[in-house]
Amino acid sequence: MTLARIVGETLATRGIGLVYGGGNRGLMGAVAAGALAAGGEVIGVIPTALAGPEIANHACTQLHVVANMHERKQAFVDLSDGFLTLPGGVGTMDELWEAVSWAQLGYHAKPVGLLNAFGFFDHLLAFNHHMIATGFIRPVHAGIIMAEPDLDLLLARMAGHEPHVPIFAMKASDL
Repeated sequence: MTLARIVGETLATRGIGLVYGGGNRGLMGAVAAGALAAGGEVIGVIPTALAGPEIANHACTQLHVVANMHERKQAFVDLSDGFLTLPGGVGTMDELWEAVSWAQLGYHAKPVGLLNAFGFFDHLLAFNHHMIATGFIRPVHAGIIMAEPDLDLLLARMAGHEPHVPIFAMKASDL
């Protein structure tokens, strides 16, 4: 929880707005609380099924209630300038891989950052490298995930992000 709150505070103090899942609990809630406490802009996007007063964070600068998770992910792409993933569970992994997949295809050209705090994502990163080594991820897409154990370093890398060639822009011979 402490790390999540620090991430929110850091984003706010750097003038980086937060677009997140719209909840007021757990790590999501801690990131938002940190950003709000530091005076940052916080935009929550929450599906109707979770939008009740006990889960939705009504303290957000803006709170968008959407019909489902698919609309939530689209809103993340539409409202954000990049994706920063903290340690988390199945929902976090779903959103991370969607951001990576959409970047690879060309639905967005935004940086995808992974805060590998405490080595949490070491095995995931090893698996990603395995997919690259075995040819399931093209070399041109190998750098989509930017992973760092340090938030400042990760944010610097994300700020210097240069888009790759998406699949939609490739020739058939490149596929």
